[in-house]
Amino acid sequence: MATGMNRKGLILGGATAVALLASGAVVAAALNDVPQDAQPAPRNPTADLNRQPTPPAQSVPQEPAPEAAPAPAAPIAITPPAPVIVVVPEAPEAEDGPEETEEAEEAAVQVAAEPAPPPGRRQRRRVAIVEAVDKITAETMRFEVEVGGRPVRFQKTLIFTARACEVSAPDELVEDSIAYLEVSLQPRGVLQASEPRQIFRGWMFASAPAVNGLQHPIYDAWVVGCKA
Repeated sequence: MATGMNRKGLILGGATAVALLASGAVVAAALNDVPQDAQPAPRNPTADLNRQPTPPAQSVPQEPAPEAAPAPAAPIAITPPAPVIVVVPEAPEAEDGPEETEEAEEAAVQVAAEPAPPPGRRQRRRVAIVEAVDKITAETMRFEVEVGGRPVRFQKTLIFTARACEVSAPDELVEDSIAYLEVSLQPRGVLQASEPRQIFRGWMFASAPAVNGLQHPIYDAWVVGCKA
């Protein structure tokens, strides 16, 4: 009898533990989808260096003008020397033999047959750095959005989600950072909550923010860079 009661207690305890683990996983997944408030990201240290005050200019000592002979009263005529013309006889052109022509053709065929090197691959980064501005209040913030992580909310209205963030390959002409972002609009703190409305989805380029940035009557946003 006691053995049967112990087995029932173990079974009930195991079922309770499994239910608690499952509910915890569901809660964690739900919290991962909830947007978090944007936090200002650290600025580039070069910008702080550029904002340093310029040191005062030091006075340069004035040197006295050198002494020279006075100018003549009448102009002096200077006759340039006659140019020397040297005629170089043309060397006779050497005719290419059949062997030299065949060697040149073989070299051209070898150069054309060599395959071009494969293009370099862009490097993926884990965090996208975004800058957004409220055109009404003139508030600007630079914040981080984790790729595949929790969405980030700016000004209690805009929700940013990063899907990818890459930097240009070494063989590309322009050094750039490219991020694939999704931006939704969902006001927070209103009486009747509404579903998020997507207002932007696509690639943003740090080197050219005006090419494909977020253009909204109230907000502007663009990608600044990618961070490992």
